[in-house]
Amino acid sequence: MAYDAFHVPLSRHLTSGMVHATRWLWRWMGNLETKMLADQLDAQTIEAPVYITGLARAGTTILLEIIARHPHVATHQYRDFPFIYTPFWWHQTLQQNAPKQLESAERAHGDRLEVTPESPEAMEEMLWMAFFDGLHDPSQSNVLDADTTNEKFERFYRDHIRKLLLAEGKTRYAAKGNYNVTRLEYLLALFPDARFIVPVRRPQNQVASLRKQHKLFTKAAREHPRSVAHLQRVGHYEFGADRRAINAGDRKLVASVESLWKTDTSADQVRGWARYWAHLYGYLADRLDANPKLRDAVHLVRYEDLCSNTERELHALLDHAQLTDSQDAIVAHYAERISAPSYYSPDFSDEERAAIDEETAEVAGWFGY
Repeated sequence: MAYDAFHVPLSRHLTSGMVHATRWLWRWMGNLETKMLADQLDAQTIEAPVYITGLARAGTTILLEIIARHPHVATHQYRDFPFIYTPFWWHQTLQQNAPKQLESAERAHGDRLEVTPESPEAMEEMLWMAFFDGLHDPSQSNVLDADTTNEKFERFYRDHIRKLLLAEGKTRYAAKGNYNVTRLEYLLALFPDARFIVPVRRPQNQVASLRKQHKLFTKAAREHPRSVAHLQRVGHYEFGADRRAINAGDRKLVASVESLWKTDTSADQVRGWARYWAHLYGYLADRLDANPKLRDAVHLVRYEDLCSNTERELHALLDHAQLTDSQDAIVAHYAERISAPSYYSPDFSDEERAAIDEETAEVAGWFGY
């Protein structure tokens, strides 16, 4: 059957719905877990957390896999959903009941990446949504900057990371979260030694991939409607039936993007994706120009360079993340595994290509395109 990867079993749908509807209870349970682990957590520190973020379809998932392969790094995994609020207790439960062998399967995106329940995945967005209102409301700014404060979240979040490190016996935390692209300065205020990895991709190719994924997720939702609720609960609004743009501080521009997306004209939809590309990466470029500390903490990875000069890019990536030991083994593992996609290519009309160039040229130039 088509789109099988989007099937959400009824049991999981009901369980995740229960957790989502009672987030207040799970926050309380998370705090209880912290209280019961207080003695062990006293000695647990958070050192240079690694955040992988950016507009989808630029390589964030493979970069997370690379970082997570390091023996000192702890990350969230697919199997953590929906019980992310109590990472230590859930980890203990999984250890007692985990199957000895895990079968891998290509993930729902259909992009050659195979995953198991233990594969690293973006999960912490659930925590952000439990403490901040309006994070995915395109009509208001979704930026959290250095002046943002949320004491309850900050305490819970730090404790959460320490509990995950304790549960896995690791010393470094890494997370993928595309929405963190508008939270870099807030995260840097929370963790002054944080390391950020931001992939970027040539506009023509990234827009093609974004459009392809949106069509896939939209069609899959019609066959598997429970997948829409699943994506909402995990905090994944990039594609599909409930697609929402990230507002990096320009409400009028974001409104124009969403208006273009809603048209029946392919050229307008492509222009919308291109304008969105320029909006987010333009915001990033502006912040890097304005904030030297942030610029030092961010490592940009051009998708094309990663595919064509893999070893060089991976060494630079791991150096920036301050994960120098075991580096050669990790690079060797991925050197022959990373390549540009050959299963599709952009098929834009001349009008669509011109629209992409018109919308993205200035920002693309900042990134060397």
